[in-house]
Amino acid sequence: MTAYADAAAYEAAARDLAARLVPALTDAGRTVAVAESLTGGLVVATLVSVPGASAVVRGGVVAYMTDVKTAVLGVDHELLALEGAVHPEVARQMARGVVSLVGADYGVATTGVAGPDPQDGRAVGEVHIAVHGPGGRAHVQSPTFAAGLGREGIRWAAVHEALSALHRVATL
Repeated sequence: MTAYADAAAYEAAARDLAARLVPALTDAGRTVAVAESLTGGLVVATLVSVPGASAVVRGGVVAYMTDVKTAVLGVDHELLALEGAVHPEVARQMARGVVSLVGADYGVATTGVAGPDPQDGRAVGEVHIAVHGPGGRAHVQSPTFAAGLGREGIRWAAVHEALSALHRVATL
């Protein structure tokens, strides 16, 4: 995990990575879909800012509220009741759910706490990212970002890590 100083640096790194990912996915003939909570659409927006993204981005779901995670993405409601929305298994189920929903090769999901306050006993900066790939392969990572990055810094750091995880899983 690369650490940057602030939101602007994470944003620049994420945009640079997206500019490399879109053509790589295009060349590989692969598609992606995104399920987002704490990033609120920033992952898919970063991808679609790249010319040619329409060849690879199937769609995205912002499932900010817990009930949407269940109703739209199929996240287990008992898991959400027991663990809350900020949990690695929730991210995994979100990624799998968006692949199923839109028929993409890869699903990327983000959930976590951007702040300014803790949520459901989870600290500001706790993030869970999942990538679901062909054959049901799943990769989940749980980076923790410093609360000092601020809300936007944590969100952009999560975008960067989500795109980095997709790059690694897709072996592009």
